[in-house]
Amino acid sequence: MADFHFIRPWWLFAIIALALALKLLNKYRLSQSGWQQLLPQHLANVLVDKQHSKQKLSLTLPFIIGLLAIVALAGPTWKKLPQPVYQTARGSVLIMDMSYSMYSTDISPNRLTRSRYKAIDLLEQLNEGEIGLVAYAGDAFTISPLTDDINNIKLLLPSLSPELMPELGSNPLAALTLAHDMLVNAGHSKGDIYWFTDGIDNYDIQDITNWSRNNNHRLNVLGIGTRSGAPIKLNNGELMKDNNGSIIVPKLSVSALKGAAKRGRGYYATLANNNKDIEQLLYKPLDIEEQQQKESSNTGDEWQEAGPYLLLLVLPLLLPYFRRGRLLAILPIMLLITPVDKSYADGSTLANTVQPSTIATSEQVPSENLARSYWDNLWQTKDQQGQKQFNAEAFQQAANSFENSSWQGSSYYRSGEYEQALTAFQQQDTAEALYNQGNALAQLKRIDEAIEAYTQALKKNPKHEDAKANKTYLEALKKQQEQQDQQQDKQDKQDKNKEKNNDENQ
Repeated sequence: MADFHFIRPWWLFAIIALALALKLLNKYRLSQSGWQQLLPQHLANVLVDKQHSKQKLSLTLPFIIGLLAIVALAGPTWKKLPQPVYQTARGSVLIMDMSYSMYSTDISPNRLTRSRYKAIDLLEQLNEGEIGLVAYAGDAFTISPLTDDINNIKLLLPSLSPELMPELGSNPLAALTLAHDMLVNAGHSKGDIYWFTDGIDNYDIQDITNWSRNNNHRLNVLGIGTRSGAPIKLNNGELMKDNNGSIIVPKLSVSALKGAAKRGRGYYATLANNNKDIEQLLYKPLDIEEQQQKESSNTGDEWQEAGPYLLLLVLPLLLPYFRRGRLLAILPIMLLITPVDKSYADGSTLANTVQPSTIATSEQVPSENLARSYWDNLWQTKDQQGQKQFNAEAFQQAANSFENSSWQGSSYYRSGEYEQALTAFQQQDTAEALYNQGNALAQLKRIDEAIEAYTQALKKNPKHEDAKANKTYLEALKKQQEQQDQQQDKQDKQDKNKEKNNDENQ
């Protein structure tokens, strides 16, 4: 009992309020008595004093009930339970180089295609925190704001190409600055930046060095290409040439990129045929601050409350009050002993606690679930239950609990059930609901409908940046697909004519 203490000791001040309230109640009863005026003084003193003693006795039980309730709410405890500490995941930004040198064919089929595949590999291994997507050429653009939905970013990657960039060239500093702004605005003073590029110009090196000195982010660089390089093959099949008519052969500047990663406290890797390059980029040794936190404490403490057991003592004491007209008198005390869910009582959330796992027989599970459901329904709304399940990443259960269609749709979306998510989002006609409909439709590959949903969202809220960005890139993706289809039709037609000519020659 050496560790005995109260988790919420400020509740003990309520004992003073309880005593004052009962004293005032007793005084009020005496003032309402008419015997003082009707009886002689010597009889009134005797009778009223006896009545006063009975009233004091009648207030003893309410005081005991109130005292037990207040002590229970104060959270008496002496048993400590170890709990793992969860640290906030770092935010990440993926930067994709969209300069025309990415069409170089020194790696098959070209640098751009291989960088897209590697981006997907990176996303699949980034299993925590939020991630955003930035593309750059002569200027930088936000393709996707920070999100924990990597599938949305995967959907955008195939549409990225140098042709989509409104300004030619290569401006990595603009991309790094934009990535920094995204991370800081999302509350990440220290983030991870993954930069996929085939090189930097000499005049950019000092600017990138200064950027690294002024920011705390970790810069990891993946070099795309080879030291020998290869010509840039454009979509029309021609090789890119400079102003003098010479074929341009961009080469991977390994030393410059290694230096940029080192000064940015990150790692450099050259694109490989296996996952060792991605694993090297994802290797994150603890920095000094994180190391000190780890050495000082790997676990946090949570105390097991004994308050609920005190409430069991209160229940028998309430039995004398279950008579007509008397239960109303102790309603304030009953409100004090109403059970309060822990997540609301002390500010902790389900995501920060570890629920004990139990092994139950098949006969026990239904009854336990029924009892738990009944208890939750008694003290929490459906949306409150759904919120707890959502925070615990039990998205399917959360979807079944939520009555709010927006949260229900989000739960279905996070569980990968995009049809059900779409149905839930369609119950509202707000800009945010239409934006969410567009996301669900995009996941279902219904591109035209998704674009229309984003369009409707922008009509209701022209400043909805996420809807604007998603609409732009779905339109670009659609255009690219149409071009590919046209090229394929053209190729099929040429092949057909070629076969026809061969048959005629034979």
